[in-house]
Amino acid sequence: MPMDSVARFLAVLSPGDRRTVDAEPRGEQERLAAAWESELEADVELDTLDELSPSAAEAEAARRVLDRREG
Repeated sequence: MPMDSVARFLAVLSPGDRRTVDAEPRGEQERLAAAWESELEADVELDTLDELSPSAAEAEAARRVLDRREG
């Protein structure tokens, strides 16, 4: 069974960030996961990184989404 976008997003976060996001309401988790997917799709730099290391690209996109949220 494929994981939903929230589960995939949570999987790439650091343990501390995962706990923080996991404590958020489901709607906020879905918003963050959608922002993460958009970041992965839209950023050309991440496309290049994705060719070298898909997991690194996913983690970088997640970091950017969380940085924007906190900033």
